[in-house]
Amino acid sequence: MMQCKSGLVWVFMVLVFCLKAQNVVQESRPITIGESLRMDSKIMAESRQINIYLPAEFKKEEAKNYGVVYLLDGGLDEDFIHTSGLVQYVNFPWIQQLPPVIVVGIGNTDRKRDMTFPTRVMNEKNKFPTSGGSARFIDFLEKEVIALVKERYQISGPSYLIGQSLAGLLATEVVMTRPSLFDNYIIVSPSVWWDNGSILKREALQLGQLRANIYLAVGKEGLAPSEEPHVMEVDVNLLAEKLKDKLPSEARFYFDYLPAENHATIGHQAVYNAIRWLASKP
Repeated sequence: MMQCKSGLVWVFMVLVFCLKAQNVVQESRPITIGESLRMDSKIMAESRQINIYLPAEFKKEEAKNYGVVYLLDGGLDEDFIHTSGLVQYVNFPWIQQLPPVIVVGIGNTDRKRDMTFPTRVMNEKNKFPTSGGSARFIDFLEKEVIALVKERYQISGPSYLIGQSLAGLLATEVVMTRPSLFDNYIIVSPSVWWDNGSILKREALQLGQLRANIYLAVGKEGLAPSEEPHVMEVDVNLLAEKLKDKLPSEARFYFDYLPAENHATIGHQAVYNAIRWLASKP
């Protein structure tokens, strides 16, 4: 009989706990950090997803001179969410390492196509048959994405381009071919091994016109996935030397070697280091 009473008491307590737990949540609302746009690109001949992080105080009706971070690999399942969180962190009033900016994440549809220029390496051609479309993607970035952001948000502050790995190769190509497109470049572990490292041999005639800030980083990353042997650290060091040799005195440049990081882990740390460097006095 005592066991039966004890069991009833236990059941009663569980029911009371469950009823109380059900009453704890008074309201449920989605967490919103910005908006996600679907745009039809004439240049790319396809629909593209553009994810936007907006600072909490952002108001469209106020023409504030916000800066814009253009993030390659900017899909929701790529680098958009953690990069937006980092931007929010460095914008906090008690930190203020970066002025208020919005983040524009460009989601991928065919990353190998968009982030690479044509290769002469047969193995790369066979493995990535759609590769070689970077020039068209840069046109899309300049003429459609940037134009859309400026029109939609009325911003005119400093611009930033962030790219890692193949996206870092794309960012390097922008630096060499259209250097005035962005005010700040954050290039992390760029895949300069592509096309047997041909970008290291490319004549960068327009680098003398560059007035931007360039942050370049690489970790301890070892052999690249290339047909010819390429070591990531060596290639990126050669790129750093090439940039330093060609950049005018007006351009700020910083090379960051992060031996504690590898190709998979370097992204977040490098972007944070880049922001701290950009916030420092020249």
